[in-house]
Amino acid sequence: MNITLKEAADFVGGVVIGNPHQTFSNVAKIEDAKEGELTFLYLSSYEKYLSTTKASAVLISPEFNKSRTELNYIEVKNPNAALQKIIISFFNQPQNLSGIDKSASIDNSAVIGKNVTIGKNVVISSGCAIGDNTLIHHNTVILDNVKIGSGSLIYTNVSIRENCVIGNNVIIHSNTVIGSDGFGYIPNEKGEFKKVPQIGNVILEDDVELGSNVSVDRAALGSTIIRKGVKIDNLVQIAHNVDVGENTVMSGQTGIAGSTKVGKNCMFGGQSGVTGHVEIGDRVMLGAQTGVTKSLKKPGSYLGFPAKEVNTAMRLEAHIRNLPTYSEKIKNLEEKIASLEKKIFELTQSKGD
Repeated sequence: MNITLKEAADFVGGVVIGNPHQTFSNVAKIEDAKEGELTFLYLSSYEKYLSTTKASAVLISPEFNKSRTELNYIEVKNPNAALQKIIISFFNQPQNLSGIDKSASIDNSAVIGKNVTIGKNVVISSGCAIGDNTLIHHNTVILDNVKIGSGSLIYTNVSIRENCVIGNNVIIHSNTVIGSDGFGYIPNEKGEFKKVPQIGNVILEDDVELGSNVSVDRAALGSTIIRKGVKIDNLVQIAHNVDVGENTVMSGQTGIAGSTKVGKNCMFGGQSGVTGHVEIGDRVMLGAQTGVTKSLKKPGSYLGFPAKEVNTAMRLEAHIRNLPTYSEKIKNLEEKIASLEKKIFELTQSKGD
C-alpha cells in the first residue's frame, strides 16, 4: 500500500513540510528506516538519528529542528500517537484466516455470531456463545458455557475453562490460560493438603489484553475479575478471586496472590508481587521487583521489599550504597573513642598516685 504524505497528514491532523505527493509503503524506527518508509521522532534522545535516517518522511513535533531540507516531514503535536493511528489504520496486518475451518469441533448447542473466524482444531464446547466478528486461532480450547463478546481476538493454543466470560474487543495471546483452578488447599489433621474446590469463574471485561503465557485462576467462589481496559504483559499470574481495576497495566512476571483487590489506573513494573488479601488503591505505581506485603491505599509510587514510598526507598538505597563509608567512619570513631578512654584512664591513674 502506497500512502501519500498528504493523506497521512490529513488523517492525523498534521502539516506537510516538503512534498505532499511523496509516498511511503511501510513504517520503521528512525535508526533503521529506509527509502519508501515513514518514521517518527518524539524523544530528544533519538534526535541524533535525524541526520542519518534514510526514511522518505518523518513524523515530527514542532520543537525539533528540521535542518535536513531534502527530508519530508509531517509536523504533528504528538508523533508517537500519530504513528500508532497510522499503523492501526493502514498497516495492521489482516489475520490470515477466514470462515470456520472444517477441523474445528463445535458443539451443536454453541451459538456462533456473524462473521466469526475459527481456525484449525479449535474446540468450542456445549453452551458456549461467540459474538460477532470474533477471531479464534488454531488449537484453542473453549470449555462449556463460555461467553465471548464481539470483536475479540484469541490467538493459538489458548485455553478457556468452563463458565468464564470474555467481553468485547478482548485480545488474548498464545498459550494463555483463563480459568485454571486457583491454588487452594487445606491441611488435614495429618498435615496432608486437601484440595479446595474452585467452582467460581473468570470475567474479562471489554478491551482487556492479555499477553502470552498468562494464567488467570478461577475464583473459589464468585469471580476473578479483570476489569475494562486492563493490559497485562506476558508471564503474569493472577490468582483466584483477584479483582483488577479498570485501565491498570502489569508488566511481565508480575504475580498477584489470591483475594487481592487492585484499583484503577495502577502500573505494576516487571517482577512485582502482591501478597494475598490486601487492597491496592487507585493510581498506585510499583517499580520493578517491588514486593507488597500490606495494603497500599495512597496513590503514588512505591519501590523495594517490602514496598516503600519512592522517596523513602531512594533515601534508604542511598544509605545502603554508603554502608562501606559508614563502616569505615564508625571504625575510625571507635578507635578514637578507645584512644580517648585509654588517655582518661591513664590520667585518672596518674592523679591517684
